[in-house]
Amino acid sequence: MRLGGAQLLDSREILPGQWLQAYLAPDLVAGARAGQFVHVRTGDYSGLVLRRPFSYNTIDPLAGTLTIHFRTVGRGTAWFTQLRPGDRIDMLGPLGRPFEVDPRSRHLLLVAGGLGIAGVRALADEAIRDGRQVTLLFGAATAREVYPSSLLPDEVEYVVATDDGSVGHHGFVTDLVPEYEAWADQAFACGPLPMLRTLSNLAATRRQRLGVASLGRKRGAGRPLAPGSPQARKKAFLQVSMEQNMGCAVGACLGCVVMTTSGTPQRVCREGPVFAAEEIAWEGGW
Repeated sequence: MRLGGAQLLDSREILPGQWLQAYLAPDLVAGARAGQFVHVRTGDYSGLVLRRPFSYNTIDPLAGTLTIHFRTVGRGTAWFTQLRPGDRIDMLGPLGRPFEVDPRSRHLLLVAGGLGIAGVRALADEAIRDGRQVTLLFGAATAREVYPSSLLPDEVEYVVATDDGSVGHHGFVTDLVPEYEAWADQAFACGPLPMLRTLSNLAATRRQRLGVASLGRKRGAGRPLAPGSPQARKKAFLQVSMEQNMGCAVGACLGCVVMTTSGTPQRVCREGPVFAAEEIAWEGGW
């Protein structure tokens, strides 16, 4: 984790109330991975206004740039929309634990609901760079909220679902998963809790329904993998990025805790935001 200055390069409204901003921030890009986030300070330096966490939407280590994608929901996020190219802000990052892709995976299924696209967008770039095939399933309420395909790599297969049927599949994005889950070696998702819960239920029954093999340990690796470890997450078919509200984003305030199947609370800002789906107690009531 590093504290650094970031210079705004570009700011534009890409969807109603949703903004994409590019920053020059070499110190915060070095070593950053898909699934991690930055914690950004707003213009109110009274000490009473909390920082805002934003996923690394895209990461360009060579150019030293990153982008964030956010929705304006209050004074803090509205303040960011008033910034102009050349303005500087301070950020903490990279924070959190990233997505873990098994080296043997060749086909990646990404699932995003609404603003959850910001949580998986950088993974599409990483996967394409590493020679993997990517399908992105995206769900929105209506056509007006569909993420622009022009902002995705050309190599990504992009499939859309809308609640009202105004574009793409008429229904939830989770309806599309059965068509692709046999093709995928691993799946990665970010979006509303009900979406993630449904995806987790599908993943839990995938082997029985499809009769497919899972990625196993290498020959001779007899030791059990610790739940929550990068190695265990690499083996999981589904990894999820949790969208909990964060206060401190460094693990001190415990405001972003989720419950796990082991009964142990985990901080989304430190042990997450990425988890294997089977780690989370989805009916835990948190």
